[in-house]
Amino acid sequence: MIKAKLGPNRDSSQFPDVRRDRLNGNVARRTALTSGYIWDEELKGFALRHTATGRKSWIVQYRHRQDVRRITLGTFPMMKAHDARAEARRILASAALDGLPTRRAQEPADAALRFADYVPIFWAHYTHHWKPSTQRANRHYIQNHFIPAFGERAIASLTRPDIVAWRDGMARREGAFNRAIPVLSVMLGYAETLGYRPHGSNPCKGIARYKRLLKERYLSAREYQRLGAVLLEWAATRPIAIAAIWLLIYLGARKGEILALRWEWIGETYIDLPDSKTGPKRLYLNRQSASVLAGLGRQSGGRVLGATFGPRQLDNAWVEIRSAAGIPDVRLHDLRHSFASVAIGHGISLSKVGGLLGHALPETTVRYAHLADDMIGEAASRVSGSMARALGLVP
Repeated sequence: MIKAKLGPNRDSSQFPDVRRDRLNGNVARRTALTSGYIWDEELKGFALRHTATGRKSWIVQYRHRQDVRRITLGTFPMMKAHDARAEARRILASAALDGLPTRRAQEPADAALRFADYVPIFWAHYTHHWKPSTQRANRHYIQNHFIPAFGERAIASLTRPDIVAWRDGMARREGAFNRAIPVLSVMLGYAETLGYRPHGSNPCKGIARYKRLLKERYLSAREYQRLGAVLLEWAATRPIAIAAIWLLIYLGARKGEILALRWEWIGETYIDLPDSKTGPKRLYLNRQSASVLAGLGRQSGGRVLGATFGPRQLDNAWVEIRSAAGIPDVRLHDLRHSFASVAIGHGISLSKVGGLLGHALPETTVRYAHLADDMIGEAASRVSGSMARALGLVP
């Protein structure tokens, strides 16, 4: 939800292409793709804003003391007309009561609001916190898991037994439950903020996730040799895909980071990514990765792998390459795991490995702790063997 403070003298009559209508879904769909506002003829302050690019947003405008304020409720068609109208009515009512004494509520506002009706309200308010890829994933969880399970239930009525029962029903989809439960927790927590649930009533808190074995695959030295031979052999026919894979191998980066890489982010010794899964991130250039970039022909701007090369092209190439290298079970992300494995094998500490991989939290790097333990165990065996030989206990 975006708020704008327009100042004391701005009103709807000052905007171009202003007209009034009874706002509904049909009006929103028929609106011509020119910039302007359509103000609702029934609910004063409720409007549909449309731009020349085709973007359409529901807004509500009201006076707060000496200022005129405008709030963007959500975009069409993600937010339906009746949901936008209900939210605008709520905001206008709240603004009208501003400064007046009110009786303390004894129960959450609109305690009968259904979960399915809460979804567009939550989406309009909260999703600007998420990146587009996260929005797509979370929309899937909402549509395919939450609404079928809780859609007809009042948002205020959901309890811990309801969440436990849903968890038990997801026993055969453990991974999906583990990824979805944090999203549901955010939704119910935000419902408390909006007054749809009592404060401190989030039933998702303390719900245990399923314990799962992480699928990790590390390349051996021999597998690295076979992969390297295939990459060299295919370099002439698949130059962009091969360059992307070399960068994944040498930098330990995520696939999306390499696909989005731009020339202006690359310096002499670092690659400074303005955004990544964990926020701004620095990749450390080495001689091998710098050589790969040089082979692509450095430009002043634009994407390193070109404007048309994307995930599908890389994934399709990798399926063929890994098959030719005799490693059909290796995923592109396993190249990142293998990078960490090689680093630990060379005595690099877990904290430094986390820095190389760009982990935001130390706990993320702990998944590689067993590799460090194995290396320390081997070192201990070599030390004890040398001592035994020095004591004459072994030949």
